[in-house]
Amino acid sequence: MKVTFPYMGAVLIYEKLLQLFGHEVIVPPRPTQRTLDLGVKYSPEFACFPYKVLLGSYIEAIEMGADTVVTSGGSGPCRAGFYGEVHRKTLRELGYDVNFIVFDDIGRDPQLFLRNLRKVKGRASWPQTCRNVWTAYQLARAVDRLQRLVEVKRAYELQPNSINLAFEAIVSQFRSRGNTPAAIAALYRAGLDRLNAVPCREIPQRQRIRVGIVGEIYVVMESSINMNIAQTLNKLGCEVSRSMYISDWVDHAVWPKIFARKSGARLVEKSAPYLEIGIGGHERHNIGNIIQYREAGFDGVIHLMPFGCLPELVTQSLIPRIAEDWQIPVLTLALDEQSGLANNLTRVEAFVELLRSAKRSMAL
Repeated sequence: MKVTFPYMGAVLIYEKLLQLFGHEVIVPPRPTQRTLDLGVKYSPEFACFPYKVLLGSYIEAIEMGADTVVTSGGSGPCRAGFYGEVHRKTLRELGYDVNFIVFDDIGRDPQLFLRNLRKVKGRASWPQTCRNVWTAYQLARAVDRLQRLVEVKRAYELQPNSINLAFEAIVSQFRSRGNTPAAIAALYRAGLDRLNAVPCREIPQRQRIRVGIVGEIYVVMESSINMNIAQTLNKLGCEVSRSMYISDWVDHAVWPKIFARKSGARLVEKSAPYLEIGIGGHERHNIGNIIQYREAGFDGVIHLMPFGCLPELVTQSLIPRIAEDWQIPVLTLALDEQSGLANNLTRVEAFVELLRSAKRSMAL
């Protein structure tokens, strides 16, 4: 099989896992305007923004030779649960006969999950399959930990782009040499040393502006469609913490509940006074994360949502109450193919200035 996947966040993780199973991997190009144009052209007008980007990304990967798409599904009213089937139908109508392997929550249909896993693992034994999955998970955790550090230190780098260049070199090392948990651990330590060696300004803790980012998983994780919001905030002098990284998604959506980390359950508990039931997305985790950011002393939160996203519309409707109850500023940005970059950047800059002004007032 010539396998491709959605371009979302640290694509190195998906690439490495599929390579460990012996597949020829077609890494889709990072989404560009062409990607979006293709997706918009062949999508229903009111489809979710991530749906359109993914469709355009699949078309580009198929043009590069991919014949199989490995992706994830969704649950509840969230329309992500229909992405796989509708993408498949649309691509066939366009003359692309490709296979789709869609992984849903293992607890939803364990037998289907295992059938899909058999397709992906190919001739690998079950012990080897477990080792491959564990290796990819360890890689995800290592890359995510370093990414978190990048999104803090980049706010204070003395030489512009020095942190990005260091991180790109680290990712390149993971791509070429990160094939075992031991190698990944060694590369992580080397990467940590490399990032910590980048010269940065010393800013007193009381003067630092910290901003959390919550929202729909795709627009939070994929910088090419979220205005590169983390780097934008870093350039404005803010430390950034995103609520979702690849390893977080694995903990939440892939591992069986008995192995899942307790942090997700704590977030759901924090959200209970505002939303008692889940509606298919990450809305309860987002509410819990807003509260958790406030408890951790963050100065503000930016909430990202695709225009028309049902779960995040619910979150947006609750944010004024949450912000008032917890005394934390929250800015919501709705993103789609019509989004005005300059307008959103102006709103972000004004939001950061508000946080900085509040910080100065508290210091008096």
